[in-house]
Amino acid sequence: MKRLSFIIAILLSTLNIFAQRGSNNSNDYTLFKPDRVFDGQQMHTGWWVLVRGRRIEAAGDPATITAPASTKIIELKGMTLLPGFIEGHSHLFLHPYNETTWDNQVLNESRAERTARAVVHARETLMAGFTTVRDLGTEGAAYDDVGLKTAINKGIIPGPRMLVATRAIVATGSYGPKSDVAEEVIIKGAEEADGVEGVMHVVRSQIGHGADVVKLYADYRWGLNDMPAATFTEDELKAAVAVAKSSGRMVVVHSGTEEGMRRSIAAGVTTIEHGDGGTPELFKLMKEKGIALCPTLSATEALSTYRGWKKGIDPDPTAVAKKHYIFTEAMKAGVTILMGGDVGVFPHGDNSREMILMVEYGMKPINVLQSATSINAEVFGLKNLGNIKPGYTADLVVVEGNPAEDIMLTKQTKMVMKDGVIYKTDK
Repeated sequence: MKRLSFIIAILLSTLNIFAQRGSNNSNDYTLFKPDRVFDGQQMHTGWWVLVRGRRIEAAGDPATITAPASTKIIELKGMTLLPGFIEGHSHLFLHPYNETTWDNQVLNESRAERTARAVVHARETLMAGFTTVRDLGTEGAAYDDVGLKTAINKGIIPGPRMLVATRAIVATGSYGPKSDVAEEVIIKGAEEADGVEGVMHVVRSQIGHGADVVKLYADYRWGLNDMPAATFTEDELKAAVAVAKSSGRMVVVHSGTEEGMRRSIAAGVTTIEHGDGGTPELFKLMKEKGIALCPTLSATEALSTYRGWKKGIDPDPTAVAKKHYIFTEAMKAGVTILMGGDVGVFPHGDNSREMILMVEYGMKPINVLQSATSINAEVFGLKNLGNIKPGYTADLVVVEGNPAEDIMLTKQTKMVMKDGVIYKTDK
């Protein structure tokens, strides 16, 4: 009994600590004094940032900021204060494929186990400084991302704010898992739909179940000999876009083929994920139509590593070389490039891996920081996020040194604040 009482006391103490960290007072002031502030657009030396409750009250030269006597002051010598990072392509209900294959996760892990893992993944993501995620499909876990999002919003568990896509949408017969027994009915990693009417119905259904984002697979490995090939017709994609955009939602497409991208661009989608079939012509069209690219460099490199590739020792695999090509061509064309790594293919909490690769592939660190904050916020329609400005939500992250000079510094967050609440401090 004594041991049981001790365990209960520890649990109550832990819950009390979380309750304290998960609350804030609209009249509480916190003044941050870092060496520099990245405001979502550019780096400023010597700026201070004043937070009141959930909002940024002021940001700029210290002479312009007046703080009440009761203000809590946080000195951040040698550090940089930035907006909370925004992950553009996440799957919180997946874990790295070198631990368990995608098929086995979908078929053999219970929904309860997958949700338990997602809770852990959400916390790891937040602690890494990513205060918002666009989660692009539960991959067989139905609408459980909506419940996870609700639990985070209610303060039941710590995690980033979420934009969720629920089940995602695929053409019948194109997606997995698959069985050699044709008559066997098995769980699918996304919801199947066919024809203009069928696609419109499924889009409306997913929105009704809580989808913030509509995601479709414009192509997949269902061609001859399992080669990637386009799935939905242009008319089907246009129907999905018409329904989703009439509700104010963005349309996201998975696409890795030239034809899939061509149809998606013609349909007027919001973002293209992966983009491995990109060409100078297609990137020119994307630029003209204002369609953004989320290249997911990290997922490609992670998958290649799982297949035995030793980076820096072995020649680049075809898939990695292709990523270098499409990333370079997209930048040349002036396409808006998002920061999103397809995390879940690789470990949650290591989200900044994508930022590091974006620099390695040729983007300037300051532009990568913009992609991970203000640009993602703008494309995703996230008002009052991604920038450090008066009136904006107090989502803030602190790193040592200057990440505009060394992007590797984003891997080690010293402090994380979301909605005015400090969830991590290690400074």
